[in-house]
Amino acid sequence: MVTALQRKLLRDLGRQWAPLLAAALVMCVGIGAITMSLSALESLRRAMDSYYDAHRFPHIFAGLKRAPRTVAARLAEVPGVQRVVTRVVVDVNLNVPGLLEPATGRIISIPDAPPFGLSELYLRRGRFPEPGRAGEVIANEGFMEAHGFALGQDVAAVMHGRLQRLTIVGVALSPEYIYQIRPGELLPDDRRFGVFWIPYRELAPAFDLDGSFNDAVFAISPGVERAAVIDAVDGVLREYGGGGAYGRNDQTSHRYITDEMSQLRGMAVIPPAIFLTAAAFILNIAFSRLIQTQREQAATLRAFGYTTGQVARHYLLMVLVVACVGSLLGMLLGWRLGLTVTRLYTQFFRFPTLEFSLYKPGVVLAIAAGAGASVLGTYTAIARAAALPPAQAMRPPAPTDYRITLMQRMGITGVISPMGRMVVRHLERQPVRAAMTVLGIALALAVLIMGSYAHGAVNYLMDFQFRLSQRQHLTVVFNEPASPAAVHALARLPGVITTEPFRAVPARLRSQHHSRREPLMGLVGTPTLNRVISDREVPIGMPAEGLLLSDSMADMLRVRPGDTVRVEVLEGPRPERTMMVAGRVPTYMGTGVYLSRDGLNRLMREGAVISGANLTVDSVRGAELYAMLKETPGVAGVTVKDAARVIFRETFARNILIMRAFNLIFASTIAFGVIFNSARVALAERAHELATMRILGFTRREVLTVIAGELATLTVLAIPIGLVLGRLLTLYAASAMRTETHRIPAMIDPGTYAFGTIAIFAALAVAVLVLRRGIHRLDLIEVLKSKG
Repeated sequence: MVTALQRKLLRDLGRQWAPLLAAALVMCVGIGAITMSLSALESLRRAMDSYYDAHRFPHIFAGLKRAPRTVAARLAEVPGVQRVVTRVVVDVNLNVPGLLEPATGRIISIPDAPPFGLSELYLRRGRFPEPGRAGEVIANEGFMEAHGFALGQDVAAVMHGRLQRLTIVGVALSPEYIYQIRPGELLPDDRRFGVFWIPYRELAPAFDLDGSFNDAVFAISPGVERAAVIDAVDGVLREYGGGGAYGRNDQTSHRYITDEMSQLRGMAVIPPAIFLTAAAFILNIAFSRLIQTQREQAATLRAFGYTTGQVARHYLLMVLVVACVGSLLGMLLGWRLGLTVTRLYTQFFRFPTLEFSLYKPGVVLAIAAGAGASVLGTYTAIARAAALPPAQAMRPPAPTDYRITLMQRMGITGVISPMGRMVVRHLERQPVRAAMTVLGIALALAVLIMGSYAHGAVNYLMDFQFRLSQRQHLTVVFNEPASPAAVHALARLPGVITTEPFRAVPARLRSQHHSRREPLMGLVGTPTLNRVISDREVPIGMPAEGLLLSDSMADMLRVRPGDTVRVEVLEGPRPERTMMVAGRVPTYMGTGVYLSRDGLNRLMREGAVISGANLTVDSVRGAELYAMLKETPGVAGVTVKDAARVIFRETFARNILIMRAFNLIFASTIAFGVIFNSARVALAERAHELATMRILGFTRREVLTVIAGELATLTVLAIPIGLVLGRLLTLYAASAMRTETHRIPAMIDPGTYAFGTIAIFAALAVAVLVLRRGIHRLDLIEVLKSKG
C-alpha cells in the first residue's frame, strides 16, 4: 500500500525535478571525486605493496666506491639486518640506434640465475643471460617500448673507456625502478635512460671490480629501528667510500609513488568539500522555497494527526532521494574517472599489474559525505517546517514590510528607471536571500578559476624552468670528479660555444630532528647558464658564505634565512659543517641546495674539482657533437634541454591539462546549477507578482527585464567576490597539492579570470532563457487563483 505521504513525496519529486537534479549532479561530482581519489589511492597502494612483497623491495640502500665482497659478511652481522645483497652498479654512455643524442644506461649486476635475494626481476618476456654468452643483458620495459626494440636488439655502451656491444635477450621490471628517472633529472625519459641487468661475472671485470662491489641493498627485520641500522651500515662502509645509506623514503622511485599518493589524499578532501558545499547550498535554496510554498500542506498534515517527526521524515526522505541519485551517479563517475587516472599511471609507473577497483570503504565514506551535506544543507528548513504550529502555518506568510529604501533615502530614484527601481527595491527588501545567491554565484566563479588556473600555471612553470632558469643547451656529467682540464676538453668539441662547470656532491642536511638527503650544487659565482632565480624572477649570485635552499627544502627542514643547518657530505672525506641559510629561492620541480663552487671545493678540501658542465652549442653542428660525446670516455650522461622540454609538454603538462578539463566540466556544473536554481526559485516565488504585472499591462519583455535584472545584478555583485575567492582557493589548493618532487605555482593569468567571468555570464544567459520560457508559459488565471 502506498501511503498518503509517499504519494505526496512522489508528486513533489516530479514537480521539483529540475532543481533537485541540479543539486544531485553537483553532489555526484563531489562523491565521484572522493570515490575516484580513495579508490585510485587504494589501487596504487595495493599494487605497490604486493609488488614490493613478492619481489623483495629492499628497506635500505647504500652506495660506495669499492669494497671486497668479504665485507658483506660484516654487513650481515649488523643488528637488525635480515638479508644483504651486494652488487655492482654503474652508469654508462649509450649509443642507441635511431637516437641522435647520447643516452644513459644504468647497468646493475645480477647473479647467474634467480633468485637474487632482493630486488627480484619480473621478467616480462625473453630469458635471463646464459653462461658463456658474452654481452647478453636484460633491459627495462620502458626503454624497450620507447624505442620499439625487439629481443635481440644490440646497443653500444662505453664501459670503462671501451666500447662494448650489448645484446638484449630479456625485458623486465624491477621494484627499484617503478618510476624510472635518470639521476639528477626532473622528469622520466625512457628514450634517453635505460636500466640494464648483466651477470656479475661480466660486469665486475669490465670495471676492474672483480671480487668487489660498489652497491648494497638490505632487508631488515620487522620492528627494527631503521635509523639505527642505517647508522651501523654507514659505520661499516665509511672506510670504503660509502656514500651514505638511506631508506625507502629517500629512494627516488618510492618517493615519487608516495608523493602521488599524497596528492590523491589531497584530491579526496579539497574538491569534494567544495562541490558538496555547493550541493548543500542548492538544496537549501530548493527546500526553503518548497517548504515556504507548502506551509498549508504541512499544517494540514499536522492537523490530521501526523507528528512533527513524521513531517520531518517526509521532507528528509525527499532529501535522501536526492542524495541517493547523487551517490549512484557519483559512484559511476568515480569509477570512470578512476579508470582514466589508472590508465595515466601506467604511463609513469611500471607495475606488473595495476588494476583499478572501487574501494568499498571509500565509497561508503563518499556516500556518507554526500548524505551528510544534504541533511546539513536542508536541516534548518525542515526543522522549521516540522516545528510550525498548524494554526500559524494555515495563515499566509506575513506580507513584506515595505519601508523607505536606501535608494529613496539617498534621493537617487529619479536617475533610475522604474524597472531598475523595482529590481533594487526587491533585492534590498530580501537582503539575506540576495546575499546567499551572491555567495553561491561567487563560489561557482571561484571553482571555475581554481579548476582552470592550471593552464596558465603550466605555461609559467615551463617559462620559469626552461627559459629563466635553464639557459644551457646541454648538461654533461662525468663518471668521476674531474679537473678543470675536462672543461677545456669539452670547449674544444665541435659546436661548443660556452661552458659553465659545476660541482655536485651527495649530502645529508639536518635541522633539529628534520633530515633530508640532497646533492650540494656548487655553481660559479654568477651563473649564466643554469641560473638560480629569485621570487622576483631575477638571477641570484651565489653567496660568499652559506647556502641557498629551494623553498620546498627550507620548508622540509623548517628553516628560514639566518638559521643554520648541519651539512654532512656523503662523498670523499665526508666532512661535516654547520652552515648558515643565506636565502631561499622558488623551485617548482624537484628540490635544490646551492652554494658557490669555490665554497664547495673548500668544504671538500680539494682543488678546483668539477662534476660536469653546462654547455651552449651551435645547433648546426649538434649531430657531430653528439656523435663524439657518445664515445667519449668519462662521460656518464648527457641531458638535452630541448628533449626535456618536449617530455614535460608531452607527459607532465598534458596530464595536468587533462585533469584541468575534468575540473572545468565539474566547475561548470556548479556554476550552472547555482544560477539555474536561483532562476527557477525566483520564477516560482514571484509567479503571482509577475502575473499581476502582466494583468496590469506590462509586456513579457518588461516582466523579464525585472526578474532577469535582479539575477544579473546579483551576478555582477558576485563577480569581484568570486575573483578574490578564486584566488584564495587556488592558493589553498596549490599549497595542499604540493609534494617534495613537484609543485604547481599558484599563478593565475588574466585569461583565467576572463574565462571564469565569461562562463558565469554564459550560465546567466542560459538562466535568462529559462526565465523567458517560464514567463511565456505563465498561466495568468491559474496563478492569480492561488494565494501567492
